[in-house]
Amino acid sequence: MTGAAQPRVRFAPSPTGDLHIGNARTALFNWLFARHTGGAFILRIEDTDRERTEDVFIANLLEDLRWLSLDWDEGPDRAGACGPYRQSERLDLYREHLARLIDAGWVYPCYCTEAELEAERAALLARRMAPRYLGKCRQLTDAERRRYEREGRCPAYRFRVAEGPVGFTDLIRGEMSFRGEALGDFIVVRSNGIPAYNFACVVDDHLMAISHVIRGEDHLSNTALQCLLYRALGFDPPVFAHHALILGQDRAKLGKRHGAVSVRAFRERGILPQALSNYLAILGSSLTEKQEICTQESLVRDFSLDRTGRGGAVFDEAKLAWLNALYLKRMPLDDLTARILPFLEREGMDVRRLDRRWLMALVEAVRDNWMTLADAPRHLNVFFDERHTWNDEARTVLMDENARRVVRLFRDLLLADLPPDEQVFARSLKALRKQAGVKGRALYLPLRAAVTGATEGPELDRIMAALGWEAVVQRLDRVLRESF
Repeated sequence: MTGAAQPRVRFAPSPTGDLHIGNARTALFNWLFARHTGGAFILRIEDTDRERTEDVFIANLLEDLRWLSLDWDEGPDRAGACGPYRQSERLDLYREHLARLIDAGWVYPCYCTEAELEAERAALLARRMAPRYLGKCRQLTDAERRRYEREGRCPAYRFRVAEGPVGFTDLIRGEMSFRGEALGDFIVVRSNGIPAYNFACVVDDHLMAISHVIRGEDHLSNTALQCLLYRALGFDPPVFAHHALILGQDRAKLGKRHGAVSVRAFRERGILPQALSNYLAILGSSLTEKQEICTQESLVRDFSLDRTGRGGAVFDEAKLAWLNALYLKRMPLDDLTARILPFLEREGMDVRRLDRRWLMALVEAVRDNWMTLADAPRHLNVFFDERHTWNDEARTVLMDENARRVVRLFRDLLLADLPPDEQVFARSLKALRKQAGVKGRALYLPLRAAVTGATEGPELDRIMAALGWEAVVQRLDRVLRESF
């Protein structure tokens, strides 16, 4: 309702799976708009698809939104004046408004079966025509309706769409217009009594006093249908804004074939919520004036619908990982250490036995090489003797006799420099450069392979300092005993 005292926006997901990042971006835009304007952000669960809706998806949805720091002012767990906030608990409201449409002659019962509708659809496609309902039941007589009901057919209810233009103004796309004859008579309530999306959406948005509907451009044709319902019910429509969609590298709508597409999947990969929100906010937009790292406060301050972009934005996982790495480098050490614990546990580490101050020191030594939190176990394994081994590339390096000579010489230099202190590695490396007769990769690669078990990774001097003199010497000894 456009006359609302304060802007009211909503995010209304269907809990039939994990939260898609495209839907998360819609939620983010609505949240940013509400916080920017001092309005309200409402969470509504559209759970009328009983076959596909699961409680676990609802729980995951709420958890993922909280993880993204998208708090709501009203919702299923936060009562407000416009509840309930689950469509499955609002069926009486839909029945009441259906009765109004029936009484006014806006809708009619449709007895067509799924098989009949599919045959009609296939016939239209075969003629290269857009599929739509052709109005078979629109002019049924009372006798024909009674005959269908005696056959046991339960009617759905369809809206009578008149020919001519159906238009609305979109805040992002300007004037939009559809032809009624191309839309066809659409279902408002299914034969099982469950409201269709467009009907329930209009009833809920009106009763919840939604002032702005912000959603993806794939809903443009739905908006045309909803405008017809608003008019029929005598409601003032909200203001509409349809943002561009997220695309895969093939410029098709981002889907499962493109890989990870849910917020939960990126969480499990070790992406930070700040990085994901930041990336979704700037993806395809001009919100940041070329600035990449944006605080939530700055995103709220600078948010504007006309800067969200009208063209589809290609999702770049490499760009997201790069942005995530920047956040990892800036994160307070204690916070970062706490966040990697689940990833260490997932790799079989007993984190309860780890000294937190020691672990923080290890994290500080290797954090600059992480792209995601999931990188932590691989880089921290080097500090645990029971997990230390040599990968294939390291073994290849250490098979070379010259490499083993460098390792042996470094071990001897460390053993000769007693008692060890904080500068023991720096002194031994300086002496090694003079005595080994090699430099660069020929000098450092054998040491890295021996000490870390890999040929690339964090700075070697930081790793050795974190390991300590005794552990480094033991690893050098192991290499010299090993037959590669």
